[in-house]
Amino acid sequence: MAAVAVVAAAVGTGPVIAAVRSEPSLPDRTAEQLLTEVARTWQNGRMPQMSGTIVETASLGLPALPGMSGLSGPPGSSGATPLSLLSGSHQLKIWYAGENRFRLMLPGEMSETDVIANGGTVWMWDSAANTATRLTAPAATGGRPDGAFPMRPGPGSPMRPGASSFATPEQAARQALNAAGTDTAISVGENVTVAGRAAYQIVLTPKAADSLIKDIRVALDGEKLMPLRVQVHAKGAAEPVFEVGFESLSFTAPAPENFSFTPPHGAKVEQGTAEPPAGHRPEAAAEAHDRGRVVGSGWDRVLVTSLADVTGQKQEAQKQDGKGRDGVDIAALLDGVKASATPVSGQWGSGRLLRTKVVSILITDDGRLLAGAVTPEALYRAAVR
Repeated sequence: MAAVAVVAAAVGTGPVIAAVRSEPSLPDRTAEQLLTEVARTWQNGRMPQMSGTIVETASLGLPALPGMSGLSGPPGSSGATPLSLLSGSHQLKIWYAGENRFRLMLPGEMSETDVIANGGTVWMWDSAANTATRLTAPAATGGRPDGAFPMRPGPGSPMRPGASSFATPEQAARQALNAAGTDTAISVGENVTVAGRAAYQIVLTPKAADSLIKDIRVALDGEKLMPLRVQVHAKGAAEPVFEVGFESLSFTAPAPENFSFTPPHGAKVEQGTAEPPAGHRPEAAAEAHDRGRVVGSGWDRVLVTSLADVTGQKQEAQKQDGKGRDGVDIAALLDGVKASATPVSGQWGSGRLLRTKVVSILITDDGRLLAGAVTPEALYRAAVR
């Protein structure tokens, strides 16, 4: 899972989601002006009423690994894993009428998973499992979908893996813009059209030579300055390796019936708990520390952890039929990475290297795992520290 976490963190956050027409006309704004206005919008904490469809597309160049298929599990299952979100295209539908009135729906081939908040009531519906869970959400979540799902299930809540891992354009934009430091060149790109909306583009270009990322492009709605799309381009790749953005979007109040939910007759009804997204939980920093250490900074950072720490999730996995808390078979994943990797050696020792368009992973023979959106040489240097 450490490798998966690094991919997600490095990417932050894919082919063009909405057809790009001729460059739309918008008032000229500098990168500094756009960043200031976006920060002010986020500080106000208000999202406009809206409904739309978000598409996430990934083409990271990862080999076939357990859990990488678009949908895992038996026919009719709605189970997309976090790994499956790193390959192919996936949809998320959103209806938002306020902090306590929203609905998020992740469709499967023949099923769907919904989170429906209507006032003080929050339901999670998994049609494949025919299970409705009434969630008790802590007040700290605020009910605002500024991350993946606005809340993720706590112990005893059966939200399927993958649902809480789907990123929204706003989440990806926050991660990208917050990570941009002095080692990043920030500019304004050409205007684009996303989901029928004229948008500015902020372009983040790493200055670090070892970064595999060419640039990250954040499209901002020309009127509301809300992130509409985030694209990650790798060096040497013609198309984005990762993209999340609106395919359709309407800034009108959703119909009230979108937030009405009654468990269907015969459905299993359970009580569950929800917790804020990891970035909003105070213990998140401690959890991240437990997963390993980070060598370097900015675009050159490399996660270094031990395979013992990764496979240490085995006890928890045994409670979930051999899978980790996100539904990924960790042992099978590591075996898949090793089988697809190339033997390498150097001053740091020996091991196996897996390189994709935008991430490099090194598993050393002495039991370490190093990963980052960097060249293999950066991993080798980190391995001797």
